[in-house]
Formats: sequence, structure tokens, C-alpha cells
Amino acid sequence: MHPMPSRIPVSIIIPNYNYARFLERSVDSALGQDHDDVEVIVVDDRSSDGSAAVIESYGDSIRACLRPRNGGHAAAFNTGFAASSGRIVLFLDADDYLYPDAVSRIVDAWDPATAQVQSRLHIVDEEQHVKDVFPPPELPFDDGDVVPKLLHKGRYQTTVTSGLAFDRSTLETIMPIPEADFRQGADGYLATLAPLYGQVQSIEECVGAYRIHGANHSVFGAKLAERARWRVAHDFHRMAALSGQVSGVGLAVEPSETVLHDTLHLEERLASLCADRDRHPVANDSKLALAAHGAVASLEMTASLRRRAMLAAWFLSVGMLPGKMALAVLSWKLDAASRPAFLARLAKTIRQAMG
Repeated sequence: MHPMPSRIPVSIIIPNYNYARFLERSVDSALGQDHDDVEVIVVDDRSSDGSAAVIESYGDSIRACLRPRNGGHAAAFNTGFAASSGRIVLFLDADDYLYPDAVSRIVDAWDPATAQVQSRLHIVDEEQHVKDVFPPPELPFDDGDVVPKLLHKGRYQTTVTSGLAFDRSTLETIMPIPEADFRQGADGYLATLAPLYGQVQSIEECVGAYRIHGANHSVFGAKLAERARWRVAHDFHRMAALSGQVSGVGLAVEPSETVLHDTLHLEERLASLCADRDRHPVANDSKLALAAHGAVASLEMTASLRRRAMLAAWFLSVGMLPGKMALAVLSWKLDAASRPAFLARLAKTIRQAMG
């Protein structure tokens, strides 16, 4: 291994599509880092709002990449990466922002074996009021060599786009991201494949803010079935990418079996099945079988025994309840806004107790 250089160049790539109202906060946060070697690249994916004017206002302080046509999340990531030069690369969603010491913290956590650094983020609303932490502090990050967990269930405890930083040589190995399969959720592709090429390091402190608002792709509100189908499909795209990548390093994974060990996948698959069976993407699925897989997968999680037991019980209740009741229980877990007030209070109490 070569020692890490004392001065590490870092690229912050901001993919943007119609987020003009948030973009300035995001770009300012990238330019305001206390690390002394940061380039900021803003990729506009053919926005139709005022984004171009916001980007133009920064002049030469950023590198602007204006795509001639809309291509989605992966296309913006690919465009930004091709224009970048940093040894460490961050992709910062245009509606999120970093704290001034974010890059310094990431560089401090880095070592020559690192493929990815992951950090917690504050969840904020449109007015930047802190509402929570993502991922919740009671869910420990998986770090170090996460490949065994990836091969077992196709997922490990990580975070979203703006809490991730990647080693350039790792990205050069796994990019470009397939643009048709990852029009949304390109971070899922990167976080699934990057750990095959090095260690995952974790930062427990929040290094930035993850903004939740009505336009987030990850927030579908009442469209539970639509969200669930997208997430199930996204998981299968990730597993196909993982399967292809591991074969090149002498490993193997069976996508259809691997996802049956993943509680998050099974939650969404149950939601898709219960909410709209006719459009459910997996033939021959049964509610009870998925719930049983979910209960077993819950007990395998890295979490407190109380949390694992309660999640297993939740899966079994979904499997055994009648259709409409099962869907209500699913909705209350997957879409916090759908919970009655008493359940919202109860959920908060249970979360604190299960920490």
C-alpha cells in the first residue's frame, strides 16, 4: 500500500434537475468546505426551471456541465465524474447540503484501503429545520469488509447519496453507471459495488443535511404501490449489477435468493403485492411466504434483540392479517405521514426503547 498524500484533491459533484430553489444552498456548502483542495462540479440535467441562471451566477468558481438532454440520475453522475479529477469523489444531491468540515472529516477517516466513506446526515425540512438523523443512530453502520453481507443479502447498513464518498480508482472500475437501469437511485448502484474493491469506513457524526420535501424521488406519499414497485425493481437492477461485478473477482451471487435475506426489500415487496397485486412484478409471490422470509431475515440483522424480535413480529402480522389490514400496517411503517397520531407517538416511543 502507498501512504495517503498529505494533500488530497476532492471532487464534489452536484447533479441537479429542477432544484433551482435549493441549488444555491447546496453549491455554497460545497464551496465553503474548510479542506483546501476541493473542486465543485455542477451537472444540470436539462432543467426547465431557473437552474441555469443559478449555475451561471457562480462563474469560474465551479465547473458547469449542462447536459443537452435529460438523462436521469445515472447520466448526471456519469457526466460529472468524467469532468472530475479528485482522488476522493462525493456526489451531493442538489437539494441537500454539507457542513463546512464534511470533507475534512472524510479525509481524516480515509486510508489507502478505503473504497467508500459513509456518514450520517441530519434530516431537514424545506426550511432547513432539523427533524431527525439518517440513518437513525440506533442502526449501526456496517463497515470494514462488507462483502460477506453483500453476498448474503445484497445490502448492508449504509446511507444515501449525500452521505457517501468514493475512491476514484474504485469508481473508475465500476463506472459508467448503466443509465437505463438507474435513471433514479444511482447511489444504490455505487454503494452496492464499491465495497468489492476496498474497505468501507463510517463517520458517526452528521456531515450534512438530507432534505425531505414533497418532490423527493424517495418520497412517494400515498403512491405506496408505485414506490414499492420501483424499489423492488431497483433492488433487482442492483443485484444484476452485483452479480456481473462479482463474477469478475471470482465470487458469485444468486440475485433472486439473495434478496430474500433483505428486510428492506421484503417490506417493499410485500407492499407491492398487497397494494396492487395485478401490477406486482414478481409472479407467484405469496404474502405469507414473504412475511416468513422477512421474519427470518429480521433475526439475522445487526441490531438489538428487541428491535429484531419486534420487526420479525411485524412481518408475521402482515403475513397473517387480512388484505386491507395488512396494507394498513405496511403503510404505517413505510409512510410515516400515513400514521394516525397515536401511532406516530407510539412509533417514536418504540424506536427510543429499541435503541
